[in-house]
Order: sequence, then structure tokens, then C-alpha cells
Amino acid sequence: MDYDKEFTELCTKRIIRAKMNLLVNNGFYGLLLSHIIFALDTECQTACTDGRRIWFGPEFMKDLSDDELEFVMMHEIMHIVLQHCIRGEEYDNEIYNIAADIVINSNIMHSLGDNLDAITLKKYGVSMHLTPDGNEGYNYTAEEVYDMLISAAKKKQKNSGASDKAMRGKTGGEDENGEGEVRGLVDVVEEIIQGGKRFDDHSKWEKLTEEEKREIYEEWSKRILDADTVISILESSISDGSGPPIGARRLIEQLRNGELDWRTILTDFIQTEINDYSFSPPDRRFSDGDFFLPDYNEEVEKVANVWFLIDTSGSISNKAIRAAYSEIASAIEQFNGAVQGLLSFTEVFVTDPVPFETLDDLLAIKPVGGGGNDFGEIFRYMKRNMMDNPPAYIVIITDGYDTFPKEEEAMGIPVLWLINNNDPNVKPPFGKMARIVVD
Repeated sequence: MDYDKEFTELCTKRIIRAKMNLLVNNGFYGLLLSHIIFALDTECQTACTDGRRIWFGPEFMKDLSDDELEFVMMHEIMHIVLQHCIRGEEYDNEIYNIAADIVINSNIMHSLGDNLDAITLKKYGVSMHLTPDGNEGYNYTAEEVYDMLISAAKKKQKNSGASDKAMRGKTGGEDENGEGEVRGLVDVVEEIIQGGKRFDDHSKWEKLTEEEKREIYEEWSKRILDADTVISILESSISDGSGPPIGARRLIEQLRNGELDWRTILTDFIQTEINDYSFSPPDRRFSDGDFFLPDYNEEVEKVANVWFLIDTSGSISNKAIRAAYSEIASAIEQFNGAVQGLLSFTEVFVTDPVPFETLDDLLAIKPVGGGGNDFGEIFRYMKRNMMDNPPAYIVIITDGYDTFPKEEEAMGIPVLWLINNNDPNVKPPFGKMARIVVD
């Protein structure tokens, strides 16, 4: 069925209105939805996402009230926030999808005052939100709920006395790959689900490449932290319910404790320079649907003038120095060779920066050091020698065992501390921090 201009314009207005309502009343959801491209897709029966876009089936959207539309939008963005689109590879897709929906819906319901009406669609009823033992899904991760579903389903199979062959027969027989047995287990899982129905379409998740999954992880880790920061600043002046739901808070805590891939933080430093947020033109790479909303248009630019410093003081092992080289090499790979960096070594003195662009350039730079350490010398060296062309960003790879200088010594230049251990006492007083693994 074709949908005319009037219908698509109406859908556009409804989504914009829903985004504005969520921004005012449920700020965490609203802020993150501002990054999403929306489209109609006649092949989508309900609603779905791939981590960057949200599609609506036209007939499904037509049946939704404005409140229901907001719930569906929150549902889809929470899948992205909790990274369900890029997790679950080791699990049965269908059962993992059920587990993810239970977690999502319960999180939304709890963030909206434990109101069941908030996760109810008149055509589908109350959305699933309870684990097999009757607890709310927001207390768990999707993986934990998945394990509960599998355990409960196998127990039900065993108690019913049904043989594997009988269970396979229930879903039409076993194919040559043995998939029938898995489908039988899915049937049992669907029978034991408490507290609601399904409506979501997760088919787009299966089409993501490993590269797309990595990019989605990096993009959304940054956006989640940014949204949490904005909400924290404005929480005294915005309405209740604007903060992150419980599941998102757990993820935010992990990210803020340095579990975020540090290359995501480097992307954070350059985000405002390479992204142009505009209402037109729409991104024609994603022309799957009938209409588009505001989009992020990326420009191709180099990640230029990043000053990397590797701590080579006496407390740093050769293994740690090799790990530091490996991390810088991974940044070169991530940005497809578009990194223009400088490399110095730091102990009680700082070596003159050596420029590099390629992996060969990097590996040609030999480490120097072995004495004490003085983080303050990094910024004194910069002030003495680099102010005609100061670095855009400073990345310091270290164990953190030294006295940190004052923030004003960085002169406003963003600093990222890459700490090569898990010592909780090492906490730089300014800049951003991530941890790397020395292996």
C-alpha cells in the first residue's frame, strides 16, 4: 500500500511532538531520541531499530495513540541504550529477544512510577515485563533473564514428560541443522512468560556487521554519558522521571568507571567537529522508508594534532610499553589511517614530540626513559615549546603513580588519562579517564 504525502507529514508531526513531550517530561529518553533517524517501512509489521534508526510499520503507527507512540519510542531507544542490538550473539535469538523486551518494558514502567498503563498497547495488551519467577525485569540484565527463561523452559519440558522428539514435533519437526528443538524451546518460553505480550520486531539486529556493532557501541556510549551529564546538570529544573532508568544507570556507572573503550572518548573529543546536525538534506544512505526526520551528516576529516605520551618511568614494564603502542595502533586502525598524531615519552623529562600518521611511522619511534616521573613536566614542556601550535588533545598512557598537576596547567586542552591498571586509588583529578589492559 502506498502512503500519500499527507499521511507521511502527519506521521512526521506526531513523532516530532512525541520527541518534544519526552524531552520535557522524560528527558533521558528525549535527549537520546534526538540522535535517531525515523522512517516508515512497509516491511516492518510493528516497530524496529538497528541501533541508528527506528522504523514504524505504517499500519502499526496508525493504530497507536500519542501516549502509546511515546512508549514505543522509549522501548526502541532503550534497546539501543542497553546495547541489545549488539549483544546476544551467543544466545538463541528469539529467546534473547524475549529477555531483552522483558528488561526494557520493566525499566520503562518503573521509570514512569510503576504504572502498567504506561507499557500497555490497546491492540496488544500489557507488554511483557516479568521474569519467570514473577520478579520485575528491571532488576536484571537481558542475559540474566535469558538464563532464567531457558532454565524455566527446560524444567517445564522435563515436568511435562515430553521427549525431545515430541517437543520438536510441536514446531513442525526438526530440520537438518537440528533447529526444530530450539524452536520447541521457544514455544515453551512463550508459554511461561508472565505479565504481558510482545510487539517488537528485532529482525534488524541480525543484519549488523561487526564493524557496525563497534561503531554503534562507541557512538551510543558517548551519547549515554552526555545525556546523563545534561540531566544531572538540569535535574533541579526539570520534571520528575527525566533521569535514566535503573538499567541505564547500571550501564552509566560502568562507563564512568573506565570500562568505556578509550577510543570512544577520543571520538568524543572530535564529535563536534565532524558532525553537522541539520534538518536537511536527509541522509539518502538510509532510504529504506518513506520519510525522514533530522539527521547527523558526517564530514570526512582527520583526527589531527593529538599528542600521545607514553609513561616510561621506572615503574612501567616493557609489557606495559608494548600495550601502549598497541593502543595507539588501534586508534590508527579505528580512524582508517586518518590519525595525525605526535608521540612523546614522559618520566622526569618529556621527549620532543615525533609526528606519525601510519603504523610504520609509529613503530619507527623508539621508547626512551626508565627514571622517575613528573606529570607536571608534560604541561610545562607544552607551555615552553608548543604554544605556537598547541595540541588539540592530550592522551597520557600511564600507571598513574605520581602526583597529578592542577587542572589549570592543561590550559583548557582536553586531557585523556589511559590508566594501565585497575587500582581504584588512581583517579586523575581532571580530564577523562579510561583503563587499558596490559596483556
